[in-house]
Amino acid sequence: MKQMKTNPVERRTILAVDDTRDNLQLIASLLKDHYKVKVAGSGDKALSIARGNNPPDLILLDVIMPILSGYDVCQELKADPATRDIPIIFLTSMSDVEDEKKGLAMGAADYIAKPINPSILLARVQNQLSLKAAADFLRDQNAFLEQEVAKRTREITAIQDVTILAMASMAETRDSETGNHIRRTQFYVRALARKLQGHPRFSHYLTDYNIDMLFKSAPLHDIGKVGIPDRIMLKPWRLEPQEFEIMKTHTTLGRDAIEHAEQVLGMRVDFLATAKEIAYSHQEKWDGSGYPQGIGGDDIPISARLMAVADVYDALISRRIYKEPMPHDKAVAIILEGKGSHFDPDIVDVFIEIQDDFLTIAQHYMDSVRDIQKKADYFEVALADEAYSLGSPLDSEAVANPGQEKDA
Repeated sequence: MKQMKTNPVERRTILAVDDTRDNLQLIASLLKDHYKVKVAGSGDKALSIARGNNPPDLILLDVIMPILSGYDVCQELKADPATRDIPIIFLTSMSDVEDEKKGLAMGAADYIAKPINPSILLARVQNQLSLKAAADFLRDQNAFLEQEVAKRTREITAIQDVTILAMASMAETRDSETGNHIRRTQFYVRALARKLQGHPRFSHYLTDYNIDMLFKSAPLHDIGKVGIPDRIMLKPWRLEPQEFEIMKTHTTLGRDAIEHAEQVLGMRVDFLATAKEIAYSHQEKWDGSGYPQGIGGDDIPISARLMAVADVYDALISRRIYKEPMPHDKAVAIILEGKGSHFDPDIVDVFIEIQDDFLTIAQHYMDSVRDIQKKADYFEVALADEAYSLGSPLDSEAVANPGQEKDA
C-alpha cells in the first residue's frame, strides 16, 4: 500500500524592519535559507504587515528610523492584543546600556548590536522562535482547558437547574399550585432583590452572586410539602387546628431535606444554603407571628423576607382549582396592609414601586385553562383514591369547592 507523505513543517516568517536597503538585503540573505522573510523600510509599513492576515512569527526591528522609531513601533505592537505576543529583537548601533534597558522594558525579547554577526543573529532568532513555540503551545493548551472548564461548568449548572426544577415540580404535584407558580416566584424574588441592591439595609447581602443564588434556589421554597400526609395535603376543606400544625411542618421538613442533601455531599453549596433559608423561614412574619420559629424583624433571613412577599402576592393573584384569581390592585392593597406586620416595610415599599413588573411577570407566566384543568383532574383522582383507602365516601361538593388555602 502506498504510504502518504507528510508535509514538511511550514517555515516560520521573519519580518525585518530597517530604513536602510543594504541592511534589509543583508538580513534577508542570512535568513532566507531557513525562514520566510518579509521586509519593511519604515515603521508604518512594519505595523501594516504585522497587523495583516498573516502576521510574522518574529520581528527584527531597527531602533533608529525616521517618523516612527523602533521604540514607537514596539510600543504600538505591544499595546495591540493581536500583535503583543510577537517577539521583537531590536537591531541597533547604539551600545549604551540605558538604550538596551529601555528596549527590554518596552517588551522587546532581545537586543542585537550592529554591525550584525551572522551566527549570533541566527542563534538569537532560533532561540526566540523556540521560546515563542513553547509559549504558543501553552497558550493554546490554556485556551483549550478554559473552554473545557466553561463547558463543564455550563453542564453542571444545567444539571443543577434541572434537578431543582424537578424536585420543585414533585412538590407542586401534590399541591393546588401549578408549575408556573415556581417560575413566577423566581422572577418576583429577583425583581425585588435587584431593586433593593442599592438599599443600605440590603446592599451587603444582595450582591449579583447572591441574587443568582436566590433565583436558583427559590423553586425549592415548598419542597417540604412532599412530606405532608395525603390526608392533609388532599383534604378539600378547611384543616382542623391539629392538621394545620402538621401542614406547618413543611417548612422544617424542607429545611431538613436540603440539610440532608448537604451532608451527603459533604460540602457546603451556596444555592442549597440559600434554599434552606427560604424553605425554613418564608412563613415567618415581620411581627413574629409566623412559623416555624416565630422570629421577627431582621432575625428573618433576607432571602425568606423576599420570598414571603413573592409567595403571598402569587397566591392572591393566581387562579386555583377552587378559586378565581384576585385582581392585581386588590392583591397589592393586601400586601400594603401587611407592611410592618407580615412583611418587611422596606421590601413592601420596593414592591409598590415595581408592582408593574410583578404584573408583567404574572401575565407572562400565567396559568392556562389546561394547567388548571390538569390540576383539577389530578386532585379529583387523588381525592377519590384517598377516600377509598379511608373507606369513606367522596364528597363531590367538597371536591368542587375544596375550601381555602391551607398554607396561610
